[in-house]
Order: sequence, then C-alpha cells, then structure tokens
Amino acid sequence: MCAGEISGNADCEISGVASLAEATPGEITFYGNPRYLAAFRKTRASAAFVPEDFAEQIVEGQIRVADPTRAFEQVVLKFAPQQITFPAGIHPSAVVAPGVSLGEKVSIGAHAVIEPGARIGDGTRIGAQSYIGHETTIGADCLVYPNVTIRERCQIGDRVILHSGTVVGSDGFGFEMATGGHKKVPQIGIVQIDNDVEIGANTTIDRARFGRTWIQEGVKIDNLVQIAHNVVIGKHSIIVAQVGIAGSVRIGAGVVIGGQAGIIGHIEIDDGTMIGAQTGVSKSLHGGTWWATPAVPLKESMEHLAWVRRLGKLFARVKALEDKLGR
Repeated sequence: MCAGEISGNADCEISGVASLAEATPGEITFYGNPRYLAAFRKTRASAAFVPEDFAEQIVEGQIRVADPTRAFEQVVLKFAPQQITFPAGIHPSAVVAPGVSLGEKVSIGAHAVIEPGARIGDGTRIGAQSYIGHETTIGADCLVYPNVTIRERCQIGDRVILHSGTVVGSDGFGFEMATGGHKKVPQIGIVQIDNDVEIGANTTIDRARFGRTWIQEGVKIDNLVQIAHNVVIGKHSIIVAQVGIAGSVRIGAGVVIGGQAGIIGHIEIDDGTMIGAQTGVSKSLHGGTWWATPAVPLKESMEHLAWVRRLGKLFARVKALEDKLGR
C-alpha cells in the first residue's frame, strides 16, 4: 500500500496509530520534519514512517517512504472507525413543504425544516434541526450538518460541506442614520456558494444588499468567520478562524488569510496574497505577504518588531550618555 522499504524488525505487530508524543508500544507513527527529530527520539512507538534518506534507526521498525505524512494517513484510514452513514429518506419528524424538489437518495434528518420552493440535489444530507429557506437551491452530494441555517433564495453548489452552527444568508449589517435612530437598509440579495466549498462551524455569511455575496469554487473557511454582504472570495482561497471581512471586499483566487485578521470594507486583495494572523487590512493589497496592524509587507513588519524589542536597550544607552554628559 505504501511502497516503502523496511528497516529493523519487519515482523513487529501493529495494533494502532498515534502521533510521536502519544504513541505507545504496538502503535505506528510518522516522522517527516527535522523540527520533530527530538520528539521522534523520545517516542514509544514500535514503528514509524520516515523519509527515504533517513539513516538513523530509532524505533523497532522503520518504513522509508517518499512521503511519510501521506503514508501515515493511508494507515490511519485503515484503523479508522467505520464511517457513519445516514439512510436516504425523510425522518418522520422533519417538516418538508409541499412541492419541495428532492433528488435521489437525499437524507433529511430529525426536525429539519425545508421551506416551499427549495430544491435539493441527489445524495445530499440535511442534518437534524437544520433549516432550508424558501426557494433555496442545494446541489448534489452536499453535507449539511445539524443546526445549519440557509435562508431564502441562496444557491449552494455540489459537494459543499456546511458544519454545525453555520448561517448562510442572514441580513447584511446595513443601516442609515435617520431622525430618532437608525433606519434598516433592505438586504434583498443572495448568497452563492460554488462547488467543493467547506465552511466551518459557527461561520456567518451575510446576504448581499443587492446582487450576491459569492464564495467561489474550492474555498475553505474555518470556524467563527464573519463574511459581510457583497463580499466575493476567489477560487481556492483559505480563511482561518475568527477572520472578519467587511462589506463589498473582493478577494482574489488562492488567497490565504490567517486567524483573527480583520479586513475593512470596499477594498481588493489580489490573487495569491497572504495575510498573517491578527493583521489589520485597511487598504487594497496587491500580492505578497502582509502582517501587523495596519498591514505592511512581512519583511518590513519584522524589522519594526525587532526595533521595538531593542527600544529598552536604546533608552538605557541614551540615559547613560545623558548621565555622562551631566544632563
């Protein structure tokens, strides 16, 4: 299966898989990054996948492979519990409005609500207590975990995964100053999520004021992310947990946004841009890697940080010079 070369004891019996730190005798682990050599030397595992050029014999049995991480993943799948499946059909407690279009082998969980005009493609699973709004379309082979809300007229592509607590199509945060308070601006657009997107737990994606908020093909979004109205996220971008993106931001393809970054509205981020964790983005970014608040190129921000850390010594030197000069 892994096409590797064994060194050491080829007959040791393996009963499980674990990380370097957690492995016990009888389990197999993997080592692929030199940073973890010290941890590898301490592991109690009986066997390990190692790189092809790794010469040291550390555990009882070692398997030299081109990609230790990939080989380990294949073994993990062999030891994994059987995947949980949901039978096709509608749970008796689910509420499915007349006229809803359901494809073949659709599964609707307990207490789910499917409103009139909704369309759900072949093989899609709707988890317990999820809500699918009026005239919403969901493609084939999607997985909507329990307690997901997809409001009216949203469009979901094929093979989309929505984790629990996700809200798609809530109103955009739009208000205008008026006499006596704030006047709500109608949010009449939709959310469009293209094929092969995965969205983490408790993430919120607001519907557009008009037009669409658009999550393009292959985007992966972590937990607790806020995406405001009319945002466009380009193909295969990655957004890590707790990111906040204000309205009408346009994000290119292949962009990576680190955790807790904040992005001001009405700007553009070009294809391939990388944004570090906790970065505050207040202007359009045209490629490269950015960090800090406000965002600056990574090399420049690291220089700034180094300067700040040396300020204490600088102050001490200035004080010593002042004392020497009698000031």
